[in-house]
Amino acid sequence: MPLTEQHRFGMQLAQMSRGWRAELDRRLAGLGLSQARWLVLLHLARFVDAPTQRELAQSVGVEGPTLARLLDSLEGQGLVQRQAVLEDRRAKRILLCDTARPLIDQIETIATALRHELFVGVDEEDLRVCMRVHGHILANLEKS
Repeated sequence: MPLTEQHRFGMQLAQMSRGWRAELDRRLAGLGLSQARWLVLLHLARFVDAPTQRELAQSVGVEGPTLARLLDSLEGQGLVQRQAVLEDRRAKRILLCDTARPLIDQIETIATALRHELFVGVDEEDLRVCMRVHGHILANLEKS
């Protein structure tokens, strides 16, 4: 693939990612959550067992201090709670409060509706090819 095509592909991918996230953020604004906070809630909801703060930070892709501030805010809203880990007094497990579940359901509903809108007219085979290409690029990123 010529460099110009690779460059255009990278720019288009970045534009799509920013646009998708911005549109989702716009649609979720009425829930009173910033992008960073709804992202933490979604990641937290996908864990089978309550993660430690470190595990959650890795999942979300943020540094520990950044996550700590987000958790302070979410805890203040009554959406999460920190629980001490008996084996390691420095570690905390992050638990979703019952009040967070309906909010997460709303986030998921809005995100699913947007995803359906964005994929209108996209052929399943084209989607599989894109996923394969993105998988190769992600694997190369992990090597570097």
